Amino acid sequence: MKKALCIISGGMDSATCAYIAKAQNYEIIGLHFDYNQRTMEKERECFERICDDLGAKKIIIDGKFIAQIGGNSLTDLSMKIREDGVKKDVPNSYVPFRNGIFLSIAAAVAEINACEAIFIGVVEEDSSGYPDCTNTFIKAMERALNLGRTQKSKAQICTPLVNLNKSQIVQKALELGVKLEHTWSCYQNSEFACGVCDSCRLRLAGFAAAGISDPIKYKI
Repeated sequence: MKKALCIISGGMDSATCAYIAKAQNYEIIGLHFDYNQRTMEKERECFERICDDLGAKKIIIDGKFIAQIGGNSLTDLSMKIREDGVKKDVPNSYVPFRNGIFLSIAAAVAEINACEAIFIGVVEEDSSGYPDCTNTFIKAMERALNLGRTQKSKAQICTPLVNLNKSQIVQKALELGVKLEHTWSCYQNSEFACGVCDSCRLRLAGFAAAGISDPIKYKI
């Protein structure tokens, strides 16, 4: 069976992306990064549940060097996460080059595990405007990563959600049977989602537009 390495943060987007790979008859290997983000333990818990739901092999990478680099409110507790709504600027929750780092490591893991594809749940259409979530960036990374791999181990980077909005992602997740109660999107809290960070606002707006209630619990 062909194999896909799926980068799974524990969020709704990455979970849906992995389910899409499963629907395309890939054997799934789940890849997760712990990088001392505020909700690291919750995200890992969700990753474990998603992989169990998919029957996927689990690989967890210690990426705490990302927190050492700093410069973002997900790993630096002295910085306040924005709560005043999604705007057009790049918020301080942007972790510099995070997806570039993730994909570089994923390329090595995929090569070792003979994966034909790397799935990542980036969303350009309806997001916080992170520069490493664009289709242009992903395609450039795909070219670069394959130049650095052996000729027999080329891999495609698949981004099935990149041009979807959040309501479409919610609908796709429901179609595929994603257990959305096993996903987590909040940047700040691990027991009850805050409902006011960019990620919560985008998720809630997606569920509202889809006419569906979000199964996770919110503080608000």
